[in-house]
Amino acid sequence: MAEEMVVEKTWRLMLEGHPTARRGEPAVIEAAYAEPRLRALFPFPSHGALTFHRNTQFPWSNDLPFIVGDAQSCIVYAPLGASPRVLGESLTPNEAAALVVAHLPHDCGPAFDGPWPPAESSTN
Repeated sequence: MAEEMVVEKTWRLMLEGHPTARRGEPAVIEAAYAEPRLRALFPFPSHGALTFHRNTQFPWSNDLPFIVGDAQSCIVYAPLGASPRVLGESLTPNEAAALVVAHLPHDCGPAFDGPWPPAESSTN
C-alpha cells in the first residue's frame, strides 16, 4: 500500500469515527486535518494528545510538535527533549494546528511507509 493511501485512510477513518480508528478529540483532529502539511503526516491520537509522525509504522519518528487539548483549549508541545517544552497554550484547535505547522522542520515532507528511522537507501 502506498504511503499516501495509509495516511489518507488513517485520517479518513478518524474523521468518520470508524470503530477501528484510534479515538481523539474531534475538534483537534478536524483542525489538524485542515492544515495541508499536517494532513500529509501520520496522525496518532493517544492519551489526550494528537501526535504527528514522518512514518506510518512503529517505531514512530517522535520528533515533531504535538497537540494536547479539546475544543475549548489546547497546548502545543515541542518534541521530547526540545526546549522550550511548551510552544503555546490556551489555544483554539485551529491556532494549535497552525502553531504545529509553524514549528515543523523545513524538510518535513509527507510521511513514508515504514518504521523510523528511514532506511539509508530510501529514495522517498
